[in-house]
Amino acid sequence: MSDFNQIKAAVFSFQPLDDTEWAEFSQTLHLKTYKKGDFLIRDGEVESQIYYLNTGATRHYFIRDGKEFTVDFQFAGDFVTAYYSLITREPSTVFVEVLEETMAVLINYRELQSFYAHSHHGERIGRLMAESQYIKRLRREMDLLSRTAEERYAGLLKRAPALISNISVKHLSSYLGIQPESLSRIRKQLLGN
Repeated sequence: MSDFNQIKAAVFSFQPLDDTEWAEFSQTLHLKTYKKGDFLIRDGEVESQIYYLNTGATRHYFIRDGKEFTVDFQFAGDFVTAYYSLITREPSTVFVEVLEETMAVLINYRELQSFYAHSHHGERIGRLMAESQYIKRLRREMDLLSRTAEERYAGLLKRAPALISNISVKHLSSYLGIQPESLSRIRKQLLGN
């Protein structure tokens, strides 16, 4: 199935599977299209899926005292989930919002656990994915503490240049930890170079 080629390449980058294992794993995959403004999960729900983005973009955010705080963006080729909720089975503290029409491959948590239970390669993939999520989160934290807003914006722009211009200034500035006016100044500086 061509709709599963991208996720197959992503999974195989962690651990190649033989034809039988891939056939079994791919039986657990489901394809779904989301519209801009849809939610993969909302605050208070328990996460039951991992999503692989074939196309599109999402953002993770939470709300405190009526204010939204964007903590991450995901683009085509990324795995997306409310990871804390997925592994603890507790209600999510974040929203995952679809920023533009998105085609995602869904991996159900229970089906994934079943695959892990009888596949050594499956367990290895799960461990390596978890390690990848940890590394991503640590890099984000280090970036916030050690890089300027300009450097963080340039890094985001490098990840998904075509999509960044479509993300609202409000969401981008929240992610970067700066005021919208500062983001406008950074954008002008980068366009001037």
